[in-house]
Amino acid sequence: MSRSTRLFEVIQLLRCADQPLTGRKIAEMLEVSLRTVYRDIAALQAMRVPIDGQAGIGYLLRPGYDLPPLNLSPDEAEAVFVGLALLGRTGDTALKRAAVSAGAKISAAVSSEKPLQKSLLAFYASGWNALPDTAVELSVLRTAIREARKLSLCYRDQAGDLSRRVVRPLALLFYIESVVLVAWCDLRSDFRHFRADRISTCSLLDDSFAQQASVLRARWRASKGLS
Repeated sequence: MSRSTRLFEVIQLLRCADQPLTGRKIAEMLEVSLRTVYRDIAALQAMRVPIDGQAGIGYLLRPGYDLPPLNLSPDEAEAVFVGLALLGRTGDTALKRAAVSAGAKISAAVSSEKPLQKSLLAFYASGWNALPDTAVELSVLRTAIREARKLSLCYRDQAGDLSRRVVRPLALLFYIESVVLVAWCDLRSDFRHFRADRISTCSLLDDSFAQQASVLRARWRASKGLS
């Protein structure tokens, strides 16, 4: 997470809090060190963000401070809320935590539109899914896609044969019964699809393929008839 993104997240956490948040609690929510939180709070206060409080007691954002409004129509807000609720079915715990956080931000952003804010409480999605457990964190696959970094993985095919691959991850497909990683396989010199539940281990490599990522993704999409 970049520093600017982290500062934004600190403000959002304080905006949504109904009681003072301690530095330790903020650190846990952002998965950073307590020292980093104290440094970020000091930086925001230096930028005249009205944060009251102190270490060991907690912090509050004074009323009246806000970020630019999120301009969503009722249909758009409800569509996003339903989509966020459905993320619970992906089996990706990090995405689920992010969905809860994003939902709170949307609810806060439309607080001035009381009927819309109340309607958002009327949309739910079952947490049930038929996805098998995975040995790897899906967040690692998403990071590799986002940062265009190669992955080294051990994969067991349908016959049970195990192979080691170095791949260039391009996309994730969420089916009802499985999550599939779309990648360019260096071993096969072609596109391959890997079920996440058959990946026994994987690790991010330092090798970047950022210059080829868009081209490879476009080629894959064209091969599937996707616009």
